[in-house]
Amino acid sequence: MLTVTIQNESDMVILRCEGRIVRGEESALLCAAVRQHGQDIVLDLADVTAIDAAGIGALVSLQAAGIYLKLMNPTEPVRAILRVTGMEPVFEICEARRIEEIMPHEVEA
Repeated sequence: MLTVTIQNESDMVILRCEGRIVRGEESALLCAAVRQHGQDIVLDLADVTAIDAAGIGALVSLQAAGIYLKLMNPTEPVRAILRVTGMEPVFEICEARRIEEIMPHEVEA
C-alpha cells in the first residue's frame, strides 16, 4: 500500500510517499498525485520500502511527460533498483534532513 501526503512549500510541491511504489494501484496513485500538482515535484522517498519496474516506469513516464521530479531521501532498496536499472542518472537525487535544504535560495543584488 502507498500513502501520499502533499505539502506545499513556497514554489515547491513535496509529495511524501510511504509504503511501496509497485505495479497496480500504488503506481497509479503516485502518477495521479504528481499530475494533479504541477510540473516541478519533490518526491520524498524516505519511507518507501520497495519499488519495482512498474514504479520506476511510472517515474520515467512522468518525467518524459515534462514533469520534473526530484527524488529526496531514497531508501537503499529504492537506490538499489535505480542503480540496477540504470535509471539513477535520469533523476536528480538529493539527501536532506529538512525541506529548507533543497529549496532554491534567493540571491540579493
